[in-house]
Amino acid sequence: MQALWIYMTAGSMDEARDVGRVLVQERLAACVNIIPGVRSLFWWEGQVQEGDEVVMVAKTRKDLLDRLVERVKDVHSYDCPCVVAMPIQGGNPPFIDWIGTETVKQD
Repeated sequence: MQALWIYMTAGSMDEARDVGRVLVQERLAACVNIIPGVRSLFWWEGQVQEGDEVVMVAKTRKDLLDRLVERVKDVHSYDCPCVVAMPIQGGNPPFIDWIGTETVKQD
C-alpha cells in the first residue's frame, strides 16, 4: 500500500470541516488535519488575488486518490480547488498501516 499526504485549501473553517468530514466519513481519508490562519496570494482570472484560507492535510492511499479528488470537487465551493498529493516515503509503520486499515478498499 502506498500512503499519500494530500494538501488542500478551503475558504473558511466551516468549509474545511465539511470537506474533511466527508472524506473521513466516506473513508476516502483516514484523517484530515485542519490548520486555520493561512494568508494566500495567487493568480486567478488574470490577476493576483489575496485572501484568508484554511489548510487541510489528509492521509490516504494512492489507489483512492482519484476518488478523493472527485469527491472534493463535488463538495468544495471553489471552481478549481487545490488538491495535491505527495507520497509518504516513511514514518511510523503502525501509523502507515493504520492509514490503510481506516480507508476503504478499491473495488
